[in-house]
Amino acid sequence: MSLALLFAGQGAQKVGMGKSLYENSAAARALYDEANRVLGWELTKVSFEGPEAELTQTKVCQPALFVHGLALLAALKERGKLAGDDAPKFALGLSLGEVTALTAAGVFDFATGLKVVAERGRLMQLACEQTTGGMAAIVGEERAKVAELCAEFGIEAANFNCPGQIIISGEKKKVEAAVVAAKERGIKKAMPLNVAGAYHSRLMEPARAAFAAYLETVPFAAPKFTVFTNTTGQAVSSPDEIRAALVKQVVSSVLWEDCMRSASAAGATTYWELGPGGVLAGLARRTNKDWPVKSVSEFSDLAA
Repeated sequence: MSLALLFAGQGAQKVGMGKSLYENSAAARALYDEANRVLGWELTKVSFEGPEAELTQTKVCQPALFVHGLALLAALKERGKLAGDDAPKFALGLSLGEVTALTAAGVFDFATGLKVVAERGRLMQLACEQTTGGMAAIVGEERAKVAELCAEFGIEAANFNCPGQIIISGEKKKVEAAVVAAKERGIKKAMPLNVAGAYHSRLMEPARAAFAAYLETVPFAAPKFTVFTNTTGQAVSSPDEIRAALVKQVVSSVLWEDCMRSASAAGATTYWELGPGGVLAGLARRTNKDWPVKSVSEFSDLAA
């Protein structure tokens, strides 16, 4: 088995995530308790009990998803999985999940990675509050057509998730106008998304600049296995490259389909999604139905 670990992005969060891990795995419980100490607030309470409105906040859900992904990884290792020949050879994460993937690969220790993702979430929420941004999903269209639409309305393509699923992002009124135009031009499906702001667009520039300054103070190590970056869809290995990619990622397109294809080309034969739901597994199946992909979300999934 040549295993690639997949880590979830914002939007995958759900109230109750991680509770079964905390109750049944000493390794996962230790990470959650450490997270509470590092953050200075009760991540466990918000993750396990909500309310949903609080968990959905960018500054909350980003660290919550980060900790959940790594708690799953710790619980799997505790049960003797992912050892020897079954150890992961690749990791990739959608948006904030890239920080989770880098931490899983040893670029940061847990506490440092958590501080990085918490600061990223805080800065992105600030940027959302200072702008009026929106996003929309364009389904069933080629990249070139969506690029033309974005150029015409002064917005950007934020996510290339899988063939025929592209997310656009920018000023809310411009995104709304682009959705109307898309429908008039016969694009199969264009729908606004319920989000707090225009992620992965130029409206996140204040967050990018502040995040760049913050990351200058953070030590980076080389990854112990291959990690792919959303900014290019390619592997990234030197600490300087990784730092630059994390900064750029805040305002640039998430090339998720490209990351998945690169992992496959590099030799990944099995994919495990460590996160709530099964969003990334669904995207993988829509990219290549022959890729073996498994979603691991709760303690009960660890035995499978």
